[in-house]
Amino acid sequence: MRPSTLRALNRAAELTRQNRFAEALLIAEPVILTADEYEGAEIRRWLLDHVADFTGENHKNSKELP
Repeated sequence: MRPSTLRALNRAAELTRQNRFAEALLIAEPVILTADEYEGAEIRRWLLDHVADFTGENHKNSKELP
C-alpha cells in the first residue's frame, strides 16, 4: 500500500473517532476509489484489521473475555 494511502486511512480513522464523518469520507473515498485491484485488496485487509482504529474501542473475541 502506498504511504499516501495509509496516511489517508489513518487520518480518516482519526476523524471518525472525533465524529467528523463527512471529513473522514472526503479523505478516504478518493483514495479507495482510485486504488487498483492490488491496493484495493490491501485496503480491505487493512480496514478489517483496524476496525478498532475507527471506533476507538478494543474489540475482544468472546473467547478472550474472562
